[in-house]
Amino acid sequence: MHHLTTLLTTAGLLLLSSTTTATAQQHDQHQKPIGPSPHSTRPNIVFILTDDQDLHLDSLSYTPLIQKHLIQKGTFFTRHYATTAVCCPSRVSLLTGKQAHNTNVTDVNPPYGGYPKFISQGFNSAYLPVWLQDAGYFTAYTGKLFNAHTIANYDKPFPGGWDASDFLLDPYTYSYLNASYQRNRDAPVSYEGRHTVDVLAEKAYGLLDEAVDSGKPFFLGIAPVAPHSNVEAKLFDGDLGDIETDVLFTPPIPAERHAHLFEDVVVPRTDNFNPDRPTGANWVRRLERQSDENVAFNDHFYRQRLRALQSVDELVDGLFERLEDKGLLGNTYVFYTTDNGYHIGQHRLQPGKECGFEEDINIPLLVRGPGVEEGKKADIVTTHIDLAPTFLGLVGAPSRADFDGEAIPLKSHDIEKTKGTRHEHVTVEYWGFAASEGKYKFGESRVVINNTYKALRIIGEDYNFYYSVWCTNEHELYDLKTDPYQVNNLLHPDEAAKVPATILGVPFTKVVSRLDSLLFVLKSCKSQTCIRPWHALHPEGSVENLKDALSSRFDVFYEKQQKRVSYDRCELGYILDAEGPQFEKDGFVYRQGVRWDEWV
Repeated sequence: MHHLTTLLTTAGLLLLSSTTTATAQQHDQHQKPIGPSPHSTRPNIVFILTDDQDLHLDSLSYTPLIQKHLIQKGTFFTRHYATTAVCCPSRVSLLTGKQAHNTNVTDVNPPYGGYPKFISQGFNSAYLPVWLQDAGYFTAYTGKLFNAHTIANYDKPFPGGWDASDFLLDPYTYSYLNASYQRNRDAPVSYEGRHTVDVLAEKAYGLLDEAVDSGKPFFLGIAPVAPHSNVEAKLFDGDLGDIETDVLFTPPIPAERHAHLFEDVVVPRTDNFNPDRPTGANWVRRLERQSDENVAFNDHFYRQRLRALQSVDELVDGLFERLEDKGLLGNTYVFYTTDNGYHIGQHRLQPGKECGFEEDINIPLLVRGPGVEEGKKADIVTTHIDLAPTFLGLVGAPSRADFDGEAIPLKSHDIEKTKGTRHEHVTVEYWGFAASEGKYKFGESRVVINNTYKALRIIGEDYNFYYSVWCTNEHELYDLKTDPYQVNNLLHPDEAAKVPATILGVPFTKVVSRLDSLLFVLKSCKSQTCIRPWHALHPEGSVENLKDALSSRFDVFYEKQQKRVSYDRCELGYILDAEGPQFEKDGFVYRQGVRWDEWV
């Protein structure tokens, strides 16, 4: 028996190696460099990152200048996703090209997240601006970088990789009329009484001048806090206070010139808005329906978000005016996105993020630049994990073997070529708390702490699913082709009458088993396995997508042999022994039931 296992292992190594090489070569045939040729002028990149901006609540419809410069003049990637629906983990993933389970920055504050965790994990010398500097770029950034980047630790150490910077600092990051900025190696400066986005705009335009004067191609990051809620917080011995007792959330504060706008606008009344019956799972399903007074306040909160975004809209207009005046538009890519989405009233939720619903994870990505088609909507699946590889490709720098994402094709013909070969899934993960940022709480508390879950989005020509497993081992499954607002959790006992006998022409349980196995791989994946997870399950290369995996010859493998995703307990951060079975140790590959660790 030992001899048989050895033969299988040896054969597996050879087959996996040849299959991986062949697959990589085949994949490369469909991919062309997205960056400049060695003989061309390398492009500039301007990256605008807002804070908590929604897509599904229709915020972009209220930003006419963003529409003018980016939606009408660029490509709108409508299926772009944040992989962790909260600020700091999402930003670290974006700038490192890694899932949060590979950065282990999973919260906004220590011990599990924030700027100190980013530093302790070693990323200050291994993230996007450092790589861009190595490629010969001038790098500049203004606005919010990470949470828990404070007036007490801004120089312990300074963020690496930036030639010029002017960072917003906690505890004043979200104080719209009392922001503190810290330039280069200077001490922080308070801008009390001035609107933070107006201050940011001046700094962004100044950094653009510095970038041009450098004589190098440049990357300029601009990160306004709008439309995040206004937050008043304190530092205690250098640390931020408790979110429940020491932090005050209020609606965003717009610039005075915008305070009168949108008087009659309300949150879109979609099917999942304050529904008559509970939806979701875990604590979400126990939420009570919101009162009329609660809904009225949330409509006010929504209007304040739209008003606060008007300053960002003006900032974008001023930026394009200056790019045009400097003759840079023809050789500059402008990216516009946000760190995560936002919900207000959907599924009875108070204003906030941190959930896996579309409102929180499906976010804007707008791109304008050389060769990018104007007025196009692209429906390929893209994520924040894909942005660092995209930027390195654009500047002609080598990619990195440890990236968990792949470059986004930006030109129309490249987008069309990658359909059918590009990943169709998103790995979604979250640890810790969910918070109400509005006037009303979740019962007696502003914070829910058992909000840890693993999930995936998978979108193909014939299917569109969200599947999740909570740390309580409750499950969710939504078929967004028939239930776009995610009100029918097909895995909750109360929804049994709505469960179809078949999906995609096969029994319902067959689809669930494949989704669970895919999530089993993704929840601890690294590098190429995050991009091509089916290859980990089927190293011989016979399965590329969910449709392939539904073949009846794999029924026993998926329904009987493979382990199931589960948690041992709920934790506030990524603690491995709480995360249940791990594919690398406990999972099986489709090859005579051999375990993954024996196969590789």
